[in-house]
Amino acid sequence: MKRNGLKYGIEKLTKPIRLGIGLCLLVFSVGVSSQENSRVTAQIDTSTIRIGEQINYKITVETDSLNIVYFPEDQTFSPLEMVEALKIDTSKNKDRITLQRIYALTQFDSGAYTIPPQRIAINEAPFFTDSFNIKVADVVVDTTKQKLYDIKPLIEVERNNAKLWKTLLWIFLGLLLIGALVYWFFLRKKPLTEEEKVALLPPYDRALLQLKELENSRYLIQDEYKKYYSELTSIVRSYLEEDAHVSALESTTDELIQKLELLKDAGELKIEDDTLTQFKKVLKTADLVKFAKSKPPTSVAEEDRKLVENIVVKTKEALPEPTVEELLHDEAYLEELARKKQRKRVWIAAASFAGLLLIATISAVGYYGFEYVKDTVLGHPTKELLEKEWVASSYGFPPVEIETPKVLLRQEVELPPEVRESIKEVQVFGYRSAVGLFTVLTTSTTFAEANDPDFEKPIEQLLKSFEQQGARNIITKQEEFFTKAGVQGLKTFGSGKFKIPESSELIRGKYAVLSFGGKGFMQQIVITWLDGDDYAENIVERILASVNVKTQA
Repeated sequence: MKRNGLKYGIEKLTKPIRLGIGLCLLVFSVGVSSQENSRVTAQIDTSTIRIGEQINYKITVETDSLNIVYFPEDQTFSPLEMVEALKIDTSKNKDRITLQRIYALTQFDSGAYTIPPQRIAINEAPFFTDSFNIKVADVVVDTTKQKLYDIKPLIEVERNNAKLWKTLLWIFLGLLLIGALVYWFFLRKKPLTEEEKVALLPPYDRALLQLKELENSRYLIQDEYKKYYSELTSIVRSYLEEDAHVSALESTTDELIQKLELLKDAGELKIEDDTLTQFKKVLKTADLVKFAKSKPPTSVAEEDRKLVENIVVKTKEALPEPTVEELLHDEAYLEELARKKQRKRVWIAAASFAGLLLIATISAVGYYGFEYVKDTVLGHPTKELLEKEWVASSYGFPPVEIETPKVLLRQEVELPPEVRESIKEVQVFGYRSAVGLFTVLTTSTTFAEANDPDFEKPIEQLLKSFEQQGARNIITKQEEFFTKAGVQGLKTFGSGKFKIPESSELIRGKYAVLSFGGKGFMQQIVITWLDGDDYAENIVERILASVNVKTQA
């Protein structure tokens, strides 16, 4: 339960206190019937309570057992507030049925109130109870024991950032999770596979390791000589390409032997003639196996592998020692390869993150719409007002109960001299957004004389004030308006071009004015907002649905 701007709930109200010893139960009964076979009565257990006490309001319906009965629901007892609606008590006598339901009502302002007639429907035919006058007394305070103090002025409190911090925490956790996934799959150094470990070995060590693996293979046992010699020649050709810098992979046997002889004659490769002869013999045998489907004995194939291993060793020994410049060049080359690999991982991670973000954005736009996603990411003043925690409060006297996204602050109003004699007091509370046209204003006016209020003149003055502030082309419509408790008022609404504060620009806007009143008082609610702002439309709709006013001053 929210009241007077203070967000506190009264979960359990005190049981009704009967005033006076020996005071008999007051029963006010009214029989209302529009059909011969049905009867509706209502009664209350007391007509006088103190602030916060309860009244038991009982409705009894006697009708045919086949009829369908609808009891009042929600807050239909305003200005009193319904605390609880007990379950319906049912009793049956032959073809007649008696239904009873008790409502617990209360009020937190002193004064005289009237419980309005309640509508009970029997087979959709309406039955109405009579109204009841209720007096709510003040709690007597002994001023000799309890000192009285002036009402404290309004103070500005710090904004509660708990929701903001919660949102930021979830965003941080989401980014942390995405970062962890990107690091785990793209940026971290993954354990090398066996193939990668072999590829990182120096050419000489890698060639010897591959020859050892070839020796342990099952090619010869499975009679796969072509695969055996293909892998054997590939190992030695790759080694010569990398270590001796000879284009061996794309050369024929004769071309490769010729290149090695040229290197030997130039003194760049100190290798014996016998070694070259053995190498040429192995390559010729491999060509016959691969292209002529020759099949040498197993012992010859094993001997050829040993000859190739010896050629690799001899070639390594025949190569001159690398210079410092060559070593530095190789190290720089390896570092550059590592950097390229790292950059590739970073690009893959960035592309993956951008892809996920794009997919999430497209999905959000498809589900919520482009405007909503844009306003959520970039921010929108009225969207933030709509989605934040609202405040239900009561403003002025006679009070105006309303729910708004922001607390309405008291506004100082100076009455013109010509109306000071007719107006006793004016209380104004309002809020204006720093961006756009959105404003909410409530006024409670008490007059010097207890006459019925004239809504037309204040509305005319309000429209003139719009024009004085720069508004143009104002369109006005009027219709009846009912609060959630059924109190009738006048709704004046329309559109026009309004001037933005601190600017000469005119923009299209809308306005709505609700007017209520009684003997000697009047209440008004004024709302303005930007035309075409869907969030503002939702805010206005929610505000209008929350309006409630007191029927007596």
